[in-house]
Amino acid sequence: MSEPLRIVVLDGYTTSPADAQGVAPEGEPTWDGLRDLGGVTVYPRSADADVLDRIGQAECVIGNKVRFTAERFERLPNLRYLGLMSTGTDAIDLDAAGRSGVVVTNIPGYSTASVAQHVWAMALALVGKMPEAARAVRDGGWLTSPDFCFAVGRWHELEGKTLGVVGLGDIGLRVAQIGAALGMRVLVHSRTPKDVGLEVEWVGVDEVFAQADVLSLHCPLTEQTRGLVNADRLARMKPTAVLINTARGALVDERALAEALAAGRIAGAGLDVLAQEPPGVDCPLLGAPNCLITPHLAWASVEARHRLMGVLTANLRAWREGVAQNVVSPRASEPKAGS
Repeated sequence: MSEPLRIVVLDGYTTSPADAQGVAPEGEPTWDGLRDLGGVTVYPRSADADVLDRIGQAECVIGNKVRFTAERFERLPNLRYLGLMSTGTDAIDLDAAGRSGVVVTNIPGYSTASVAQHVWAMALALVGKMPEAARAVRDGGWLTSPDFCFAVGRWHELEGKTLGVVGLGDIGLRVAQIGAALGMRVLVHSRTPKDVGLEVEWVGVDEVFAQADVLSLHCPLTEQTRGLVNADRLARMKPTAVLINTARGALVDERALAEALAAGRIAGAGLDVLAQEPPGVDCPLLGAPNCLITPHLAWASVEARHRLMGVLTANLRAWREGVAQNVVSPRASEPKAGS
């Protein structure tokens, strides 16, 4: 029988806010699955200066946004497993993890339905002028209107319009499927065109920007995609188009987008991610017109967080049994078992 693992969760609040604070969860996901595998210490948040002390001699660490550099791996000789509570791996030096013999796993696919729903909630709100309409009613405009129908501006149907998707992984494909169900033409730009069982047109990135009525970003953040949305590409967009970003904030040149919104060069933007999170008071998008910003919560439906916790536990159990799954670090074929 395997020895119980020593497990430290460094930033558990966003995945399980109730359990991280010792509160009765009432339908929220809990860490009980991990507790079945060993002793678990959960920290809601960890300042960078506290990370090494909190990990101590633990061989298994669970994290999300805490950064792991080559230096940090070198200072953790007992660490053998790092389980990410995310799909993205940009906070981790994966090559350094491989050199240190640390197996790193991620959680693919858990938030597909959640993020796709959020994309369309933002797109429909912007295209349908819903924030403006709700604000006008709240401010008393309908109360004083002589008509039963109180107009706050023109809005348009999406049927027959063009959806542009940049990046066609699981989430991008789900967004494209919903767009097609709404009767939209679907244009896609991706590194690897493939048969996706859906009628789409594969085009260059600039053509997506130029033709889309709704443009949704679903590509990873790399040196090639950083600043993908810049002043030049925003200038190519239709003045009636809306931009949706639920991927990574740094895909967007935020000052260029704020200027485009202020000048009316595009009709609106829906952003669930920003380059700095939480944003600073000087973030140019906070005061931009027709800009709907949510605080990086598209992934975090109750259902998505339950799926995340299930895969997180399954990943750690598989590693302990010597059959590691969802490994993103090098030398994945030689997992260092925890038993």
